Amino acid sequence: MASGRLFHAYAFMQPSDDEPIRSVITETAEAAVVAWYVKPGQRIAAHLHPSGQDTWTILSGQGDYQTEPSGASLAITAGDVVVAPKGCVHGVRNNGKEPLTFISVVTPADAGFEPVRN
Repeated sequence: MASGRLFHAYAFMQPSDDEPIRSVITETAEAAVVAWYVKPGQRIAAHLHPSGQDTWTILSGQGDYQTEPSGASLAITAGDVVVAPKGCVHGVRNNGKEPLTFISVVTPADAGFEPVRN
């Protein structure tokens, strides 16, 4: 259902028993739009984008959104929007009983990726 401007987010969600899968919905030089499906107990490891911002719109579920290398986090739930400005640590652990699904928009698309060790 993609016409280049309209996408059905759930068509891109890919449940996995291993690591959550980064499913690219669309990507240009300006932004990468990605769908995430994180099962209960799964996590996306803490990381940062040295040259850009990552904005998440939470569609369903809940989690602990990591904001610091120390492991400090914020509770997030469906309807929340969380923003990791350039160079800020972020990651998430699904602490609920249902899938955590969200859309991530990384700007620019080549913002880079660096894992963070806690």
